[in-house]
Amino acid sequence: MASRHPTAFVMRDRNWHPPAYAPGYKTSVARSPRQALVAIQTPTPSELTGPTFGDLELGAHDNDLTLNYREGTARDGLPIGERIIVYGRVIDQFGKPMPDTLVEMWQANAGGRYRHSKDSYLAPLDPNFGGVGRTITDADGFYRFRTIRPGPYPWPNDPNSWRPAHIHVSVMGPSISTRLISQLYFEGDPLIPRCPIVNTIRDADAVETLVSRLDMPRSRSFDCLTYRFDIVTRGALQTWFENL
Repeated sequence: MASRHPTAFVMRDRNWHPPAYAPGYKTSVARSPRQALVAIQTPTPSELTGPTFGDLELGAHDNDLTLNYREGTARDGLPIGERIIVYGRVIDQFGKPMPDTLVEMWQANAGGRYRHSKDSYLAPLDPNFGGVGRTITDADGFYRFRTIRPGPYPWPNDPNSWRPAHIHVSVMGPSISTRLISQLYFEGDPLIPRCPIVNTIRDADAVETLVSRLDMPRSRSFDCLTYRFDIVTRGALQTWFENL
């Protein structure tokens, strides 16, 4: 993501990111590029200008996935699963907050199934959980979601591959071309080091940028745990994103 401060442009270190061709992650074989990538040396107007979201009108529960899809209003209309809060801060490589940034998320339900026509996993759909939310960062770059902790699920990379519990996160930068998409994992999940997708990342420190941390002081007693996931958009400590 390009910085909102055009005079402070920092080139991306591509060694921080996994190779596009990673045979252990089988679908990368067919979709990886066959020609060398072209690096943009100087940002153009399309990288420095674009939509703004400070005036975007959000629904009352757009960032609360426990409420934004349920069919009823009684307690039995709530989604099934462990309620959690996920929050964090979006900053640039110099630690400056990124206010008015659109942050979107989508995920599987507590059983590990997405509300998607092509998801055929045997876990049931939850009639009160859509699995999609959005919010805008505040003046200090903070965002916040309330949701259900997603379940792991099998996928056909090999006979016994399982995805760790994860939430997809999208951050919209200062232009359409700087939309970034990644995945948020949960601290302590034993499936993280077993995941073929995670294992395409060669640097252990880069993997750690994808792991949310349990934040007990911000957890709600007798209600839900809280996890913090900060996003650094550029520089040496940048959060790794799938499409860079």
